[in-house]
Amino acid sequence: MNIIIRGKHIELTDALKEYVMKRVGKLAKYSDEFMDVQVTLLVERDRHRVEVTAPLHGMILRGEEETEDMYSSIDMVVEKLERQIDKYRTRINKRMRSKVLKDHEPKQPVEVNEEPREEVVRNKKFPAKPMSVEEAIMQMNLVGHNFFVFTNAESQEMNVVYLRNNGDYGLLQPQT
Repeated sequence: MNIIIRGKHIELTDALKEYVMKRVGKLAKYSDEFMDVQVTLLVERDRHRVEVTAPLHGMILRGEEETEDMYSSIDMVVEKLERQIDKYRTRINKRMRSKVLKDHEPKQPVEVNEEPREEVVRNKKFPAKPMSVEEAIMQMNLVGHNFFVFTNAESQEMNVVYLRNNGDYGLLQPQT
């Protein structure tokens, strides 16, 4: 596992780097296939935030924690990632035992309540690996977002899964 540590508004001391390597390095016990794990340490006002992004088996584990102490933030983000890995393993095991897929079609159209902004404030590129709807929902939950863009393995088209206000999942597909 290659751990890349960056700091924003903080001096990265050897002790802090060593602590990050020790704590984030614990994730290696879950899999030998972690690639470049990126750890960002930020200090904003009195808040110490840690962001960790760890690619694994085509999935992305992401955790973010913020406290008044950098070491506490590091501990909490590692615990969060360990829970995500356990959740991921449980889901994979359940899927292996049961090959029944739920129908994830949206039941009603999406309503937009906010006025759209007219400027792009962030541009992000990502690999759109073909996957099933179930895998996309799992990936969305692992990264902690309320939507996820992916290439549908069945149709080879871009799709979006999203979390509805009532807790169900929706699927947006292009009309053919």
